[in-house]
Amino acid sequence: MSDEKLVGIVLVSHSAQVAASVAELAKGLAGGTAVPVAPAGGTEGGGLGTSAELIAAAAASVDRGAGVALLTDLGSAVLTVKALLAEGDELPAGTRLVDCPFVEGAVAAVVTASTGADLDAVAAAASEAYNYRKV
Repeated sequence: MSDEKLVGIVLVSHSAQVAASVAELAKGLAGGTAVPVAPAGGTEGGGLGTSAELIAAAAASVDRGAGVALLTDLGSAVLTVKALLAEGDELPAGTRLVDCPFVEGAVAAVVTASTGADLDAVAAAASEAYNYRKV
């Protein structure tokens, strides 16, 4: 599978611990898949917040030529990703912000990407996670 072009996934949270934990959960529930997943949480100094530099570095680290899905938690994470996308030169080609619930969307994205699905299918699966009902 290492030669496959897989969609990369970046999990952007205000908390480094939340981003890392959701990445671990998603990969674990997907069977320890080879999908490139990177957390981009918090600030460079380890505080709460978002960092364009950490997001750009995470996106570069997961880029395998099939696109990169950026999943965010809330507020300034969304704004920071939108600003990076608008700049156009900080993120790999084929990088997309995906509108989805953070945890459920991450699991759906990683599971779908593990099948070799393209970026459109990965984004659709993550977005469909809004429909997961608990009761």
